[in-house]
Amino acid sequence: MNQPDCIFCKVVSGQIPSVKIFENEHVLAFLDIGPVSDGHTLVIPKAHCSRLDDVEPQAMLEIAKVLPKLAATVQKAMNASAYNVLCNNGAAAGQVVEHLHFHIIPRNADDDVFNHWPAYQYPENKATEIAEKIKQNLNL
Repeated sequence: MNQPDCIFCKVVSGQIPSVKIFENEHVLAFLDIGPVSDGHTLVIPKAHCSRLDDVEPQAMLEIAKVLPKLAATVQKAMNASAYNVLCNNGAAAGQVVEHLHFHIIPRNADDDVFNHWPAYQYPENKATEIAEKIKQNLNL
């Protein structure tokens, strides 16, 4: 089911043009209009869902079938030495369009893309406390 006000649903329906890389019944891949590197590609389910935790299992399966091959193909075509696959979920995580999408970002050494990862060390016992909170909320 598509949302009439969703920009990616409009891309799927053809109301908004895109430069398509791949399309099948369930998945659409197209070039990002605001790339961080040449070949930056978005992979989306055609059926609207906002976040990874909202996606129907069958739609996720269809994405999983093509995402690895698309990533490898984009990397090869751009002659990149590596790539990132990113999925932002929610505004605080950097999601701008509220339609599930995966970024394939071709990378090369010293390209100044994501050049800082704000990692830190947990204080003593903090990792165990956090793991317990997560496990208490786990419902698989």
